[in-house]
Amino acid sequence: MRKIVNGRRFAARSAIALVAGALAAGVTAAPAAGIEGYASDVAESAIADMGTREGISPAAAAEILRIQDSSARTLDRIGDALGSRVAGGYLDAKGKPVVNVLDPAAADQVRASGAEPKLVKHSLSVLASAQGALEAVPAVTHTSVGLDPKTNQVVLSVSSSATGGDLATLLRTADRLGDRVRVERVTGEMSLAILNGEAITGGGTRCSVGFNTNKGGQNYIVDAGHCTRAVSQWNVGPSQGASFPTNDYGLIRNTTGSAPGAVSLYNGSSQKISSHAPATVGQRIQKSGSTTRLTSGSVQRLNVTVNYSEGAVHQLIQTSALANPGDSGGCLFAGSVGLGITSGKGTGTSYYQPVAEALSAYGVTLNP
Repeated sequence: MRKIVNGRRFAARSAIALVAGALAAGVTAAPAAGIEGYASDVAESAIADMGTREGISPAAAAEILRIQDSSARTLDRIGDALGSRVAGGYLDAKGKPVVNVLDPAAADQVRASGAEPKLVKHSLSVLASAQGALEAVPAVTHTSVGLDPKTNQVVLSVSSSATGGDLATLLRTADRLGDRVRVERVTGEMSLAILNGEAITGGGTRCSVGFNTNKGGQNYIVDAGHCTRAVSQWNVGPSQGASFPTNDYGLIRNTTGSAPGAVSLYNGSSQKISSHAPATVGQRIQKSGSTTRLTSGSVQRLNVTVNYSEGAVHQLIQTSALANPGDSGGCLFAGSVGLGITSGKGTGTSYYQPVAEALSAYGVTLNP
């Protein structure tokens, strides 16, 4: 278990080149919306999503995209400087950094550093202990546990499909933890986003391409571990590793001869991926996958444990972006920054394996 800290459709060897789940042609050098790092279609999707979900004007939405990367870096910088006096942070509705602090003096330092402080009750260690207590209860399928820095709580999501004797124990444990935990009732199942069909295929299974990477001159694809565990030979090359459950990342050796570092937008264009970073709560994100194609949303929670029927996966990113079966392995990103690999879905939510851990585990780097 990890320590808590804080495809477009592909035809093998066809004229359509593989791009980190994507088309090689059409990488947009200068986004039409004029937002650095964002292909015009990605910016337009994100702006439309913010308008629909939150009623944000196009101009205000564009400004959020322009500043959120620097806001996330500000959160990291302040967290490093103040250490345990910080209890997490997030981006507010305008994309600006909010830092949870435990005392007024720390609040003054945060304000002087260019962020908005918020005095909260619970430290990260207290919340981690609460999450650990919930995860110590035998796993109940179709439940999840994750950190919500906006409310300074651990959130226990209990699906209408969750049943079993341990559910009562889980709810009693949540009640005992008081205001450190919020119980959220949701509908439907929490399931892996995998389906029989097309895109990258093997053994009758369909997934989506993740991120193109390389090591020692050989190209690889980092993908969902539940995909690479299930299939040994894909139409793009053989599986080389799988970590699932507990984690959800895997590796495929890309033998197609094409592996540019960009994500398909499913309209003949693509988004360049030039770096990777941790996700931030409140961050506006995009997801590309072979079923739902390009969708947008925001990061809702981090360090999420999801209890799938196949086993628990820890420290996932939870977002509001749409994902459906067949999207497994696809890319989560924010403009040119890679964030995660599609793992699964709930009702109105989707879950992602942080990409940095997969890159580190296999010693690969993102392709340019």
